Order: sequence, then C-alpha cells, then structure tokens
Amino acid sequence: MRTLPRAAAAAVTALLALTACGDDAGTTLELTAALPDQVADGAEIRIGDPAIQAILGASGLDKELTDAGISVEWANISGGPQSIQAFRGDKLDCSAVADIPSLFAAWTGTSTKIVFQSVIVDPINNPIYQLGVAPGAGVRELADLRGKKIAYSAGQAQGALVLRVLQKAGLTRDDVTLVELTSTGDSYVTALGSQAVDVAPIGAANVKIYKGKYPGGSAILTGIRDDASTLYCLTKSVQDAEKAAALKVYVGVRAKALLWQNANPDGYAQAYLQKVQGLSAADAQDVVAVDGKKAIPATWDNALTRLQATADLLAEQQDRDKLDVSTLVDRRFEPVEAAAAGSDVVSGDAA
Repeated sequence: MRTLPRAAAAAVTALLALTACGDDAGTTLELTAALPDQVADGAEIRIGDPAIQAILGASGLDKELTDAGISVEWANISGGPQSIQAFRGDKLDCSAVADIPSLFAAWTGTSTKIVFQSVIVDPINNPIYQLGVAPGAGVRELADLRGKKIAYSAGQAQGALVLRVLQKAGLTRDDVTLVELTSTGDSYVTALGSQAVDVAPIGAANVKIYKGKYPGGSAILTGIRDDASTLYCLTKSVQDAEKAAALKVYVGVRAKALLWQNANPDGYAQAYLQKVQGLSAADAQDVVAVDGKKAIPATWDNALTRLQATADLLAEQQDRDKLDVSTLVDRRFEPVEAAAAGSDVVSGDAA
C-alpha cells in the first residue's frame, strides 16, 4: 500500500481536523487540533472582561488586537451567574471569572473550557477575600464561626471559599446557618451592615470601605489561598476555527495586560477603578494598596490540582456529580499565555 510523504500526511491530518459546518457557520476546529495562527479578516469575539478591557485601552495594547484584524464586542459581564446566563443565550463567547463558574457550568449542562489562568504572586498575604464580620457579631477567629449566619452563594467563588473555611475550622454546615445570597455589587457588604448575616466573604480591597461605612464592622483573614482567576469560554467558541485564532491572540495580549497592571498601578486605578467602577481617587488607591501582583503560571498543573480538590469538596457538600476537571480546560492556550509573559512566568508552589 502506498503511503503519503510525511509533510503531505501532516497536511491531510490538519485538513481533517477542520470540517465544514455549513454555509452560515464557521469551520469547526477539533479540540485536539493545533490552534490556528492565521486570523481571518473581521474575526469577532464577544468577551466579558471589564478590567482587561480598561487596561487594554489605557496601555495601548488594544492596538495588538486591531492590528491582528480582531474585533472585540465587549460585554459588561463578570461573575458566574451572569456569564452562564449569557452563554446559554449564546450572547457571549468568553468571560473572566474565578474557577468555580466552570464547575457549575458543567453541572448545569453548559459546556465551557478554561483558556487562561493567572495567580497572585503571594496569595496568602494578598488574599482576594477576607471574611467581613457584622458589627457586634463577635467573630475574631475561624473557631468563632460556630452558630453564625454566613452569606453563601453555591455557584460563586465566595460560596466555595465558605465551605473551605468551614473545613479548615473543623466545622460542618450543620454548625452554622448558611444564608443563600448571591454576591452582586455590594450585596454582601449591605447584608453585613444591616446584620442580616454575621459573616460574609468580601473583597479584601473593599474591607476599608466596609469598615468606614459601617462603624463596628471588621474583617478577619481566612489563611486560605483564593487567588484562582480564569477566562472561560463556550466550548463551541473554541471549536470555531475563526474564534479560536482570535482567542489565541487575545490570550497573549491578556497576559501582557496583567503584567502592565503590575507595573502601572496608578494607571490601572484611574482607567478601571475610577472610570469604570466609579471609585474615588482615594478609594482606588486603597484598593491598589492591597491588590496582589498578578502572575502567569508556567504550567496549569498546580491550578488544576487545586480546582480538582475544590470540585471534590463541592460534589460532596452540595450533592453534585464527581467531575474530572481536566475536561474543563483547553490546555492548547497554556503555552500561549506563558510565551507572552516570557521571563515573568512563575513556577513551583507560587503557581
């Protein structure tokens, strides 16, 4: 039997990985195929990534997208509930979230893939969340959580953090009262201030604002790593060859944007915290002061180990199906962000 030359065989393999989806659809890219290098003219991606959107404009990195022929339709969307709803309505390709939404997307029948991972350089000393304590609640350490009312949102990173905190404190859900409350805007801060709950995880950057608004309010550290940060996309979007090529460029530019944020905290404060979030200059500086430096991991191995542990905990505590989290990531994008970060990638325990 005649065999094809190696180069010709490789070309055939690549061709077979791309299959037509009909006149009105793009070309389907198999999840095992290499990411395309060539971006089609007028390629469009729909992304909910408000902080990065502001950084790209302030840094001039948005020019790399336009120069590549990529059009981004920006959505003012963040967080799991909003993004999953937009995915279901096919209104969004990708969104910036922590790691928990990818689990809940899978559990609720929405197929997604994580295409970007970032971490905090010193995650224990620069946590994303602290446990806000309502005035008069009397919580000074984790052991004091017994018998308290704790704000809880099952499908968000804050909810997973609550379960991990209880686990660390040697407590169970039966030892506390979990109050179902989605964290949107300042809902957790308001719930604490009105004493609707005793404890709620609130952004570390907002702790000073909370204490100033509600005298007697306080916060304690969890001592738990909570720095997972991802960009996740509809699986069908990364299977669209045109969108996948555009996302490959976006992932690289996004890595550069986070490093720009590290080097330009004042520019970030003005472009995002003040102009987009509406914070005063003083409050924006308070946020920047406690914001941990972002880093791009050399590999996703450690992040996936942590995500698997979280998925196992949630499956047990929330009566969910067991998940193999390796099915929720698209590791073709892993070397793309690492290459963009260059010598600034981190490895080992920090990753």
